[in-house]
Amino acid sequence: MLPLLLATVEAAHQAAASHAAEPGLVEKFGIEPRYVVMQVISFLILFGVLYKFGIKPTVATMEARNAEIAKGLKNAEETQARLAAAAQESAAIIKQAQLDAQKLVEEARRTSKEFAEKQQADAVQHAADLVAKARQAVDLEHKKMLDQARAEIARLVVTTTERVLAKKLSDADRAAYNETATKELSVI
Repeated sequence: MLPLLLATVEAAHQAAASHAAEPGLVEKFGIEPRYVVMQVISFLILFGVLYKFGIKPTVATMEARNAEIAKGLKNAEETQARLAAAAQESAAIIKQAQLDAQKLVEEARRTSKEFAEKQQADAVQHAADLVAKARQAVDLEHKKMLDQARAEIARLVVTTTERVLAKKLSDADRAAYNETATKELSVI
């Protein structure tokens, strides 16, 4: 800084010496070179103090703020990217959940259909079993009734024959007539 000051003072002296011969602006307005040099020195001191204590801290603060703003913008972009990724991931999860739900519904429908078909088949089988048992019972009852009817008819035939013949038959004769009547009735 000192060489700059010396150069300024020397330039001012040379300018004053060259203007001394010819009246110029300096003499016209009454400018003193030493006051000008003093003003330049005061200005340089003021500039140095302002630069060190005013401009430099202000510039550093502005740079720090710019760095924070840049960092905030970068974080905002990263957050936005993560948000977009999370939105895509949640959309994928929702889609997968919908597919899983649809599969479960289809499986439930299939299972219920199979269950209904099985129940229906069991009901049909049970009904067929009941019908078969009823037919067997009816056939058995029919046979029993026919046997009772044959026995009754044979008894009636024997009783009628006894009355017609007006004689009492022995047990052996009665059994023979019953057996003959039963055979004849069985053929019918």
